[in-house]
Amino acid sequence: MREGLLGPRVENVAVAVVEEKGENNEICYNVYLLNLRDDIMEGIIITSKGYGENAVTGEKVKTATLRHCLEVLLPNEVAKIEPIVEEVFGISNEYWVSFWVDGVMYDKKYVFVAESINSANIKLIPMLGAKGVIIM
Repeated sequence: MREGLLGPRVENVAVAVVEEKGENNEICYNVYLLNLRDDIMEGIIITSKGYGENAVTGEKVKTATLRHCLEVLLPNEVAKIEPIVEEVFGISNEYWVSFWVDGVMYDKKYVFVAESINSANIKLIPMLGAKGVIIM
């Protein structure tokens, strides 16, 4: 019975933080949702928030919770969720993704733990043609 409460397992869906060039060629970062599935994701809701501790003061830090909606994401399609600033790379950044496929609801939490968005973890993400950190 407990397994039924957990819902179906989410596979072939990823969230990526991508390094891009912004205005005046400065580096900026954006968060993307990648549908690597063979089916259409519908009614997509994404909540994002950051939380952790200030490394210098030890004070708890929490960002606002943002909500994003996408109607449809086709197979092998990508959608930009939001920009992200380097100042929050030192805390955990959570993206909770919920969506429907053929009348079945799926959801999964993706967490970029504190300090995981860094040059050691950046790699080429072919689907985006850009470098970034990806969580499947």
